[in-house]
Amino acid sequence: MKKIIFILLGTVFILSSCSKTTLSFLVDEPEQTNVPANYSFEIDETNCESFEWDFGDGTTSQDSTPNHTYYLSGNYMVTLKGRSGKKLKEVKKEIFVKAPEKCLIKIETTYGIMIAELYDITPKHRDNFIKLAEEGFYDDLLFHRVIKGFMIQGGDPDSRGADQTVRLGSGGPGYQVDAEITDKLAHTKGALAAARTGGPSNPLKKSSGSQFYIVQGKEVQEESLMQYEARLGINYPEEVKDMYVKEGGVPFLDQDYTVFGQVIEGLEVIDAIAAVKTLPGDRPSDNVSMKITVIK
Repeated sequence: MKKIIFILLGTVFILSSCSKTTLSFLVDEPEQTNVPANYSFEIDETNCESFEWDFGDGTTSQDSTPNHTYYLSGNYMVTLKGRSGKKLKEVKKEIFVKAPEKCLIKIETTYGIMIAELYDITPKHRDNFIKLAEEGFYDDLLFHRVIKGFMIQGGDPDSRGADQTVRLGSGGPGYQVDAEITDKLAHTKGALAAARTGGPSNPLKKSSGSQFYIVQGKEVQEESLMQYEARLGINYPEEVKDMYVKEGGVPFLDQDYTVFGQVIEGLEVIDAIAAVKTLPGDRPSDNVSMKITVIK
């Protein structure tokens, strides 16, 4: 982390005495300045009575040591204003945030924010998800099916504003996505996967055009992974095995549904949503809404 300081000096008169007012701030730049980039700021001042930050992306703060995350790349003018009596001091610094190196999305929920990577080895699902997100398709939809120790599911357009008496889970954009099942990806905790209809009506395991689920899962032992490998005729990559053992998951879904992404920040949000009270049919008793945007 490199620390940069910006200083503005001024003079104000208080109670007929000369008092110097200084205002500056320190910026702790993250080692990785690609979005999502989390910056830390710290005020250094004398004789200022109040402060306000403007981070250049429409958000403000009055904290003395705020942290702020940028989710879109670009140039941002950070402004700190300090007030002493009728005098206003201001110092600015331009920050450049670079575009992400991977395909990332932000999933905002009632319980917090998740950042997920979409995989290039599942391009049909990646591109379809990006298209829907950029159209605002997912905004205000619900996680309509939640099973603790298993997964949280959403993406049904019929869930937007739906009454609790409405049965959900059958809606979509009017098309399916061809399966992109690979033994390189698995249902570890945080896996982002496509929901689909099962049974003989869908022999090609085509995915829903919009519905998805995020795995919470349970503890997985290495011995059970060996059994799944034998049954499925696959060899899990070592990083997948490590993730299963460390974080858990639901390996019994492997090779049956398309995994196309992974939550890389906000695993605790999955746990929070999975813990909500649910009604018969696994719908949360209090709505859990979402908003999905592409990080770029």
